[in-house]
Amino acid sequence: MKDHASPVRTKSTRHFISGLGSGIASAVILQPLDLLKTRVQQSGDSSLSACWKELRQSPHVARSLWRGTVPSALRTGFGSALYFTSLNAIRQYAQRTNLLGRSPHRQNISSTLPTLTVWANLTSGAVARTFAGFILMPLTVIKVRFESNLYSYSSVASAAADIRRRDGLRGFFSGFGATAIRDAPYAGLYVLFYEMLKTHLGSLAAATSHAGGDQQKMTLSAASSVNFASGILAGAACSAVSNPFDAVKTRIQLQPREYRNVWQAGYKMVMDEGFRSLLDGLALRMSRKALSSALAWTVYEELIRRFSSS
Repeated sequence: MKDHASPVRTKSTRHFISGLGSGIASAVILQPLDLLKTRVQQSGDSSLSACWKELRQSPHVARSLWRGTVPSALRTGFGSALYFTSLNAIRQYAQRTNLLGRSPHRQNISSTLPTLTVWANLTSGAVARTFAGFILMPLTVIKVRFESNLYSYSSVASAAADIRRRDGLRGFFSGFGATAIRDAPYAGLYVLFYEMLKTHLGSLAAATSHAGGDQQKMTLSAASSVNFASGILAGAACSAVSNPFDAVKTRIQLQPREYRNVWQAGYKMVMDEGFRSLLDGLALRMSRKALSSALAWTVYEELIRRFSSS
């Protein structure tokens, strides 16, 4: 039993480290897009041009654009680590037990990850993301408030103390309902689209590069390109579908006394500002999520590939 448990822990550690590294990298690189999205979504009067103009007037533009990087990196890093670790465990179990149908025989030739059915990919992504989102919810609330100009926190500790004083422990989980409704379908559809796109784009790339040869082999650069392109397309499509819940979540986390829950917040936003308010930050979110998801998954798969080969 001991001999069997040790390799399992080792594999879980590899997925945790790979997820942590990919999450931190994407969070730091793309923080300006996340900050601008939060500013645009914080009220119906905000616009991208107005937010950008305000940031340009800051004496330290770069520092302003990367405000909130620490909680963002912590949240995205550990969120990705938990997500990829739990996702891998769920997918390995589903593949082993055929829990959600027999896995297809075709393989994603740009990837070393399990090949599952449509329902297995959809379910595993949704469950893993909801679990990671709940665990990391306090850091998510702190991150959003740091990025907003409605609060002037000097540190993560001061932000946590202020949230506890104002709203109690419940304040650290503000917007979890909207987050879960946004993230579960997003993550499930993302894994589904990502795996489908890898299969089709990988086959196309292999057919182009190895016409008449062995299509199961692909160079590392070609595999990374296929994974990145699949991540971009999947992230953009899923972001468009889930943006209304992201806009509602941001309002709840910034002003929990005015926007109390998903349904009340959504109704109030539509009544006060129109349906357009549910699309606030759409372009920024599509850009940010498409790039961050593609970067995170590409780095994650590359690290897993290196771990496996070594």
